Amino acid sequence: MQARIARHRATRSADWVTAEVPRDLTGWFRSEGSGYRTIVVDCLTLWLSNVCGRRISDADISARVDELVQAIRRSPARVVLVSNELGFGLVPTSRSARAFRDVAGRVNQQIAASADEVYVVICGQSLRLK
Repeated sequence: MQARIARHRATRSADWVTAEVPRDLTGWFRSEGSGYRTIVVDCLTLWLSNVCGRRISDADISARVDELVQAIRRSPARVVLVSNELGFGLVPTSRSARAFRDVAGRVNQQIAASADEVYVVICGQSLRLK
């Protein structure tokens, strides 16, 4: 995985800045979000996994997403959020994996409802949903 990340970084322009923010995206947007023209969050599903690892309730997750959306809205940057659509795959066999898939779906819906534009990308082809 380290080699994959290094290869990915090597293909970027030298003016790209990478910030690894495992959990406090809202805090990062509040403190750093005004310093950029464009921000790509890759990926929202990984952020959610890190947040869910703290064993917080669905209501708390929804509140955190609301806070994140508000922090993003205050940023002058164009923000692109990348997320995985977990509902397209097989139904997981474990209860915890099914619960995560369901939470991820609700978070994606919450983000999409707040977004100006929404796209789904499959096989390198994008389809505008909103």
